Amino acid sequence: MNLHQFRFVREAVRQNFNLTEAAKALYTSQPGVSKAIIELEEELSIDIFIRHGKRIRGLTKPGQAILRSIEIIMQEIEGLKKIGKEFSAYDTGNLTIATTHTQARYALPKIIKEFTIQFPKVKLSLLQGNPKQITEMIRNDQADIAIVTEILSPSDKLISIPCYQWEYVIIVPLDHPLLLLNSISLKEISNYPLITYDLSFSGRIKLDREFSLQKLTPYIVLETINSDIIKTYVELRMGIGIIASIAFDSNRDKNLRSISASHLFGTTISRVIIKQGTYLRSYVYSFIKLLSPKLNRKFINKILNN
Repeated sequence: MNLHQFRFVREAVRQNFNLTEAAKALYTSQPGVSKAIIELEEELSIDIFIRHGKRIRGLTKPGQAILRSIEIIMQEIEGLKKIGKEFSAYDTGNLTIATTHTQARYALPKIIKEFTIQFPKVKLSLLQGNPKQITEMIRNDQADIAIVTEILSPSDKLISIPCYQWEYVIIVPLDHPLLLLNSISLKEISNYPLITYDLSFSGRIKLDREFSLQKLTPYIVLETINSDIIKTYVELRMGIGIIASIAFDSNRDKNLRSISASHLFGTTISRVIIKQGTYLRSYVYSFIKLLSPKLNRKFINKILNN
């Protein structure tokens, strides 16, 4: 057995059992991938993959158990590499962060600027997507950490650390009638066309639930995962908007006004997501602490080791 065989098996699964795509991803040849997998199966005396002719279609039951072991082995190998880098160059390396457009555009700029001042030799990469895509990025080791409102489903492989909280706000044009009210209800919001987040945005579930509890059906004219797009169409008077409070800046958004909606939808917590077993470089702890001062190395390790 060797690491190449393990990589080939894992990548074949990641590429939906397409050996040609697996070979491309690993910069090798398809026959080489196929041969290595067959040799591993022969050594273990079991079939890892279900085959139809020359094509593989899925994992056998023992293949599923082998894949779990391979994932653990490969994660440990990556951890060993990171430990070596930690001691050879503690302030040099790469940090890939998966997050949503709203977090990348509004919550992270000041934090990233400060981080780059502290760690000028660390190359930062930002990957954007909806919450489901972000979760998969972490599971597939495409990102070191993720920053999202919540993970879509419980997983023993993902560690979720509460970071900071925010609320939803209603945004309207400067002369909108809602600005004359002392307090706004969901029923009053339902009287206007609504522009808000797409269903793939995790917080949308909370919005829909509150309307449903009051037996109200809002007239949604536009859905998107991009807060800037919501504000653009509210400025065009297509409707009122509901966005995260971190996405509104009164100095920048001069043609709009915001109205707190915390009494309608409560507060929401953004979280740092880390894959269980991941080895974190020192500068990753520093980045997380910039997100929230209470998240020091000792506190983070306590959560990761529980």
